[in-house]
Amino acid sequence: MQALNIAIVVAYLVAMLGFGWWGKSRTRNASDYLVAGRRLGPLLYTGTMAAVVLGGASTVGGVGLGYQYGISGMWLVVAIGTGVLLLSLLFAPTIQRLKIYTVSQMLTLRYGHRATRVSGIVMLAYTLMLCATSTGAYATIFVVLFGWDRALSIAVGGAIVLVYSTIGGMWSITLADMAQFVIKTIGVFALMLPFSLAAAGGFSGIAERAGDEFFSITGIGAQSIITYFVVYTLGLLIGQDIWQRVFTSRTPEIARWGGSAAGIYCILYGVAGAIIGMSASVILPAIESKDDVYADIALNVLPIGVGGLVLAAAVAAMMSTASGALIAAATVARTDVVPFVAGWFGKGGTGATERSTSEHDVASSRWWVLGLGLVTIALAVIVQDVVAALTIAYDILVGGLLVAILGGLVWRRGNGVGAGASMAAGTLVTLGVMAYLEITAEVQYDGIYSNYPIYFGLGAALLVYVGVSFATRPTDPGVMAAWDRRVAGEVPDDVPVDAAH
Repeated sequence: MQALNIAIVVAYLVAMLGFGWWGKSRTRNASDYLVAGRRLGPLLYTGTMAAVVLGGASTVGGVGLGYQYGISGMWLVVAIGTGVLLLSLLFAPTIQRLKIYTVSQMLTLRYGHRATRVSGIVMLAYTLMLCATSTGAYATIFVVLFGWDRALSIAVGGAIVLVYSTIGGMWSITLADMAQFVIKTIGVFALMLPFSLAAAGGFSGIAERAGDEFFSITGIGAQSIITYFVVYTLGLLIGQDIWQRVFTSRTPEIARWGGSAAGIYCILYGVAGAIIGMSASVILPAIESKDDVYADIALNVLPIGVGGLVLAAAVAAMMSTASGALIAAATVARTDVVPFVAGWFGKGGTGATERSTSEHDVASSRWWVLGLGLVTIALAVIVQDVVAALTIAYDILVGGLLVAILGGLVWRRGNGVGAGASMAAGTLVTLGVMAYLEITAEVQYDGIYSNYPIYFGLGAALLVYVGVSFATRPTDPGVMAAWDRRVAGEVPDDVPVDAAH
């Protein structure tokens, strides 16, 4: 009987490969390949934005937190949804009008200062680690479903994501994400939620057997709730994988309201996941690992066939995050990191950044996606503690880059010297505090997994950004004029960043 569940998941995986060929037919230039031609309407944009942010942590992890902590297990995904909402309402229209490909290009446009280009290296490390952790996460489903070992599961799952991402780029990823969005919506809201809640006897049955404390929204603890908002909400505001989806929207209005709809959807998704976990705590009270709750419900509570669709929803969630991070990593590497590093040896020019995204370079972009995809598969197989690596990259991303990026969007007096110094100070302080906590084995602060490195990094970055910006000359008027033209949407898609100066 379990063969039907397996057949459903296999059919889904085969469909993912088909999306790659569909995307290839839509890809005619670099803009198509990297940002879907900047042509996504409200439905596609909302679906793909929701899909890319709702990965394994939101789906499998969110249900597990509900199992352990009750309704307060929703806060992880609520923090993600809040980040999407804030980005969409406050910054997405401006970001969309810039007609760029990467976060580092925004810094170059706004500050006109070479010091900010090191941000590309940080962003590349972050996106690679995000892709590797997502790849390892959906491989766990294959281990349970097919009985494969971990390395084979990673290799097969990673190859599927790699094929459809490489062939069709963002168009393939968009269609795959839309399918994943539909599968997740049906699997979680229409199937898993009502089946599990009914099996638990409804909310009254949960309260009777699990206790009223399971319905406390702060049951997970204030510190954990703060952690989720610091890590996920702030990170979503500046992540390349999220910005690259903003670049795909057809208009600033779609970026704002389509993204807002995705944020609200994420919040509802978090509540649904927590309720599913609460129900499972009554139905299956002896599950040892909270990460197994989702799969155990699919296999042991839901009817055959329905369970297969729910498992496909979990795989969909993780694959959407992995594919989004993969193309983001390739875009950053090709557009920002290679020209920047080449400049150290006198081989990079100011126009190298934009030449890497010209129409004749689609084939080269495919090679970058393929190469970095193989790197992330290897990382997922070889590195056992990729979560630690992702934590370090994430802390540097938020602690080191957040102030310079958001400062450039909201404060005109901020300049390139202040931004560069801010990034250096934030990064060094973040790494220093992290190293101190790890070396001194401060268990109460969770070592490198602590939030304190981000807090100290953000504080240092903010002080340095404001102080140095006031102490040095304002940004060159020509750079600001070019920035204003971009923000006003007056610059066509094919105008290079450096040419705008």
